[in-house]
Amino acid sequence: MFCPLLRLAPVLAIACATAASAATVRVTVLDTSAAPVTEAVVLLAPQAGSMAVKPMNGIQISQMQRQFNPRVTVVTVGTAVTFPNFDTVRHHVYSFSQAKAFELKLYAGTPAAPVVFDKPGIAVLGCNIHDRMAAWVVVVDTPLHARSAAAGKAQLDDVPAGSYRLLVWHPGLVNANEPAAMPLIVGSAEVNQRVVLDLGGPSK
Repeated sequence: MFCPLLRLAPVLAIACATAASAATVRVTVLDTSAAPVTEAVVLLAPQAGSMAVKPMNGIQISQMQRQFNPRVTVVTVGTAVTFPNFDTVRHHVYSFSQAKAFELKLYAGTPAAPVVFDKPGIAVLGCNIHDRMAAWVVVVDTPLHARSAAAGKAQLDDVPAGSYRLLVWHPGLVNANEPAAMPLIVGSAEVNQRVVLDLGGPSK
């Protein structure tokens, strides 16, 4: 007599092995005075090879009270981003960055077509009308990414065991084009890592 549980047993064993070889990585981001840093982008990139990524859905960077919200956004390669304008004035959003150059000429409401960020890198956003408006889109080619919140903490779940480069970026870095980088080994146990950033740049 056929027993379906016998067919399920290898599948369950594989699932359990996969779960056992993945861990949570918690990163605390501080500045040189030991103050927590929010809006830092934290990501893990394999030391060898690459990881498959999919475009993210429902990402938007809005304009409200003549500010971009959020100020720092992290997306995977191929993600389409919408730019709704909730202000009563029109904005002209642009980026001249190598990672993504585009212009959304003077508009109100939401542009008909989103902007697709199709190359890894950092895109700096501005408004042609309001010089004080600035934001950053960090485009990554790894699914292991997060942004630091209160107390400077970021969390990456279900990280497969392996050797990685831990990269941490913030717009206030002295060299805003160079993230802090360090090797990180992930096994089956939870990893807690502290990273100190030198935030002497103009966008601290």
